[in-house]
Amino acid sequence: MSVTDINGKIIAITGASSGIGEATAELLAARGAKVVLGARREEPLRALAQRLGPDAAYRVTDVRRREDVEALVALARERHGRLDVLINNAGVGPISRLDALRVDDWEDMIDINLKGVLYGIAAALPVFDEQRSGHLVITSSTAAHRIVPTMAVYAATKTAVNVVAEGLRQEAGPGVRVSVVTPGYIATNFSDSVTDPAIRAEIAKGGADIGIPPAAIARAIAFAVEQPEDVDVGEIVVRPTVQR
Repeated sequence: MSVTDINGKIIAITGASSGIGEATAELLAARGAKVVLGARREEPLRALAQRLGPDAAYRVTDVRRREDVEALVALARERHGRLDVLINNAGVGPISRLDALRVDDWEDMIDINLKGVLYGIAAALPVFDEQRSGHLVITSSTAAHRIVPTMAVYAATKTAVNVVAEGLRQEAGPGVRVSVVTPGYIATNFSDSVTDPAIRAEIAKGGADIGIPPAAIARAIAFAVEQPEDVDVGEIVVRPTVQR
């Protein structure tokens, strides 16, 4: 492959049915990648795969289930014989004040945002080790860098993901790359996962007022993926110019 060639790479994406995952799948497929799509909602997943063409494959994937993530990686290998990149993009943000005691929401964020990434590592790393090459890309959040009220647990999961990524980067062999892409306010349906009505409205307004399109994050992910094999992009932070 040339220095900036995505063409022909086999790329699996979790959380692919909407938002950043969908935009990333569209961009990478347009650049010639063969994408393998995973998400919980089958209808939009199927529609996206059909739109992207015969090289796109999909599987209903709930990253809370380790076997689902393993099956997504297995699908990539069954269809194409290898896996070049796994984009751990699935995430939720049912944020709230800690004293609201929304313990179920806390568990969802831990299970999806953190454990889902760990399951991705567990599924992909043996493949990468066998191939002596591979790239793990993780979608994080600027919440990991700036803690604000209502986001304590969400920020904790994203901070933990960043820590895991750096640990893996140091432990992985020379052929395995690890990148974190960190979005700020993005114009997506992220607020749909917020269970507190007042906070949901606030987050939705922020996304509508200053959010940048998911394609901005897709371009950052593509930048990390297209680098030559001896270049490992550790973290890219992409936020609206007006975000503080």
